Amino acid sequence: MIATKPLAETRTLLPNISWQTFKMMLAEMGDNRNTRIAYDSGIIEIMTPLMSHENSNRMIEGLIGVMCEELGLEIKRTGSLTLTRDDLERGAEPDSSYYIQNESLVRNKDKINLAADPPPDLVLEVEYSHSAINKLMLYASLGIPELWRFNGRLLKVYTLTDQNYTEVELSPTFNSIPVKQIPRFLQQAKTQGENATIREFREWIKLQTSQEN
Repeated sequence: MIATKPLAETRTLLPNISWQTFKMMLAEMGDNRNTRIAYDSGIIEIMTPLMSHENSNRMIEGLIGVMCEELGLEIKRTGSLTLTRDDLERGAEPDSSYYIQNESLVRNKDKINLAADPPPDLVLEVEYSHSAINKLMLYASLGIPELWRFNGRLLKVYTLTDQNYTEVELSPTFNSIPVKQIPRFLQQAKTQGENATIREFREWIKLQTSQEN
């Protein structure tokens, strides 16, 4: 008997969709849903996260929170914030998004308008399966300074320079922390438990920062 790996997410493509139709779909679907939607070049991709996907997303969010606490950084968690640019006719809903460097500029805001507000400083995409939309090009066009992509095994970090992403070893947001080691803590949580892993991660962060000083 061949064991099959459980799906972590499903993806549905809708081609030949106008920007106006996409905006109407967003309005009709509302915010109370677990799907993530991306739009580029007339294509809508609807991603539905399943348990493995969401577990990775939530764990990484918890670890990002720990890093901000230990490094004395403020954070505004904006989750799957709908990011759209009417002038570019592009839009995306990441798995998670964060204001850190620009947190003070949006601290008291309940809505974000990319025409007037800065984009999130950091966006996370969990991608156990291949997206039909080029997320590097999409998020670059939206001006996201830092993008993380986790495929279930590896965490890749990209920074935006001259409207293009470059993969880097260290996160500019957490440059004293080797964040590419985060996947081993995700694996550890499966056997040790999430709270125990977060406690160990916090001690690991303290060790990293002490070595810098």
